Amino acid sequence: MGLAFVKSRVLVGLEAVEVTVEVHLANGLPSFTLVGLADVEVKEARERVRCAIQNSGLEFPNNKRITVNLAPADVPKDSGRLDLAIALGILAASSQVPAEQLTGFEFAGELSLSGELRPVHGALAMALAMQTGNVKNQPQLVLPPKSAEEAALVPDAQVYRAAHLTDVVAYLNEAGSKQADTSTPNNAHSNPNTNPNSALTPNGWARLAPATYPTSAPLGDLSEVKGQAAAKRALEIAAAGGHHVLLSGPPGSGKSMLAHRFAGLLPPMATQEALQSAALASLTGTLKLETWGARPVRSPHHTASAVALVGGGVPPRPGEISLAHHGVLFLDELPEFPRTALEALREPLETGYISIVRAQRRAEFPARFQLIAAMNPCPCGYYGSGHAPAPLQRSCKCTPDQISRYQNRLSGPLMDRIDLHVQVAALPPNELIHAQAGESSAAVRARCVQARAAAMDRQGCANQALAGAQLEVQSHLDPKAADFLKAAASKLGWSARATNRALKVARTIADLAQSATTQVPHVAEAMQYRLAA
Repeated sequence: MGLAFVKSRVLVGLEAVEVTVEVHLANGLPSFTLVGLADVEVKEARERVRCAIQNSGLEFPNNKRITVNLAPADVPKDSGRLDLAIALGILAASSQVPAEQLTGFEFAGELSLSGELRPVHGALAMALAMQTGNVKNQPQLVLPPKSAEEAALVPDAQVYRAAHLTDVVAYLNEAGSKQADTSTPNNAHSNPNTNPNSALTPNGWARLAPATYPTSAPLGDLSEVKGQAAAKRALEIAAAGGHHVLLSGPPGSGKSMLAHRFAGLLPPMATQEALQSAALASLTGTLKLETWGARPVRSPHHTASAVALVGGGVPPRPGEISLAHHGVLFLDELPEFPRTALEALREPLETGYISIVRAQRRAEFPARFQLIAAMNPCPCGYYGSGHAPAPLQRSCKCTPDQISRYQNRLSGPLMDRIDLHVQVAALPPNELIHAQAGESSAAVRARCVQARAAAMDRQGCANQALAGAQLEVQSHLDPKAADFLKAAASKLGWSARATNRALKVARTIADLAQSATTQVPHVAEAMQYRLAA
């Protein structure tokens, strides 16, 4: 009888749970039993592992009763990430690789029928879960190509890349023989070189150093947008304080152009922010190493469902709001989205995370994004254009009932959670053609970075994340400004949420002005962005 234990991990939401693959070989009727709450993809590993071992020139114990237990038994297992661990467990139990060499390693990878290792989703999340306070005691992670490069983004992670099952087997056997040689006194064949990257190691096996990639620059510059000074100012405030923005105006006024350049105003991502954002993209297989460190920008089509936006499915997968974590979620044609999808955004906009609960599964994903939304004032888009300059006057063809129904697709609670409401007017042709180029994204970004840094030094978070007593303390509201805000909120009938959000915006404006206190002009400007709410 043979018994072997191999460590691996499975994903439950964003959490990478440690799994022990226990393999037992016994005499009896030949069979291959796999237990431990395995999904269909995991159960199919029996045939993949059998063929991969045989086609790699190794011996599969066909005359044994094979039992594979995936512990803990109450954690769901899906996908083919456990293939490599199961294969190594069988080889260790049948004494084809030294079982003691598996200690200190965690393995993940899908096997092809030829034994080649294929990438798996969530490699970055696995590497993050393995981080401990003591770097020397951290497990070593063995992954297929592409997945290993993702995991190597984590600082201090010990990641090995293997292209084929035989590469892993050769390394383990070589390490075992070295250990046996060095334990024998005066052995003429002992080799003191234990470097895993030495010439003796298999060609497909390599230790990956911590990877760094240049941050890609956002496409487009704010200077390309002609005019629209008010909208640019609103985007600057939003970038400095982490606020949500709604751009409203007729077709062709530049709403989408402004929104696509917003990411270029945001401060650079911290290492932990970049890792969290990349880990979520890794879960869905959409992580691109060339975009490492760049804030994600997601712009789903307005036909997207609520599940596509907030996440869901079985097993639960992150939606667009989580894939935009620490980045930008751009929703163009906001009223055209399904009502259920828009209402599902209300809690994440407030809390910064989404909890997905199903009958048998529960997952929580972070979703601290900045919402940039754009909409037309009516179905035809030209409501209110009769007051525009003569060259831009267009008659609205919508009835009052159509306009009311269109605007009422956005509920009051959702609109209440958007900090800045900006009217984007169309530009006359002469101004559009002859207007001077405005400030570049780099110049505006420098002010945003300075203001965000001041907020972080003062309170440890962006102004948009302030809540409760912390908002009262950190706003440093001047007494005259406080009286002004109270009077305006009472007259306009604002809710407590709307008042607090206006105060957060005023604090950001004060930071941009490098003012230690929030003054009346800062509050007055913040109020202008809520009058259209």
